Amino acid sequence: MTTMNGRVLLGSHVSIAGGLHTAFARGRSVGCTTMQIFTKNTNRWESRPLESAEIAEFKSAEKDSGIVPVVVHAAYLINLCAVRPRILQKSREAYADELRRSEQLGCLGVVVHPGSHMGAGAAAGIARIAESLNIVHEKTKGFRTLTILETTAGQGTSIGHRFEELREILDGVEERARIAVCLDTCHLFAAGYHVNSEEGWDTTLRECDNLLGLSRIAAVHVNDSRKGFGSRLDRHEHIGKGLIGETGFRFVMNDVRFAEIPKILETDKSKDLHEDRENISFLRGLINPEGTTPG
Repeated sequence: MTTMNGRVLLGSHVSIAGGLHTAFARGRSVGCTTMQIFTKNTNRWESRPLESAEIAEFKSAEKDSGIVPVVVHAAYLINLCAVRPRILQKSREAYADELRRSEQLGCLGVVVHPGSHMGAGAAAGIARIAESLNIVHEKTKGFRTLTILETTAGQGTSIGHRFEELREILDGVEERARIAVCLDTCHLFAAGYHVNSEEGWDTTLRECDNLLGLSRIAAVHVNDSRKGFGSRLDRHEHIGKGLIGETGFRFVMNDVRFAEIPKILETDKSKDLHEDRENISFLRGLINPEGTTPG
């Protein structure tokens, strides 16, 4: 399966050590045609503003590499439904900054975990997430970069492990055109969606389409799962070595509905990045050259 311009949109989360622009050389070295990055230190709330020179360097490296689109992942500190007012305020400010940086770099959007309600209950958490997004979007009027809500495994008090919860968030957002969704295969499986069989894959996408619309999917995280179906435990595994297995990823890679959607690995890697090369090669090998695909 290829995209309309002949490329398979497949890549991984790539380090920005040494500068944002350095991610492109790393991405090319493992065979990325798309990729995901952080744009800041993920262990700190604040970050220095991007300088015009590094923005220009990033865009030049992007053009030279041909790796596009680039997706940004928000810092894990962010909780858009935090119970403590100070953390909630910091989360909103930090997410607005994430969108601002992504907009400056010309990235597709910012993937963010919806949040954890911390015991307040799902309904209260969902309402607070929608409120947070409305506040952040008001501060970032006119931005083209998307807010991309990621499906979760449902671990602890995290929100977003069911499409119904994402639908409720969407219903509370005023600028709905700015909201997209990232499907994570590991999270879906752990949350109780049978993405490891053809029937289960089609059922999952049918449900997603009914509740959210497949046109809202902006990215897919392709991760196998170390933990069992419905475990609600978020434990990524290398492709084909977990409980989703080769069969499940064959559906992902050959589904024509995903032809134009970036597919991003978030699996563990060592310094030489050989795991990314192997996973990307494995996924490419699953593509049916006949072009007969589900969907």
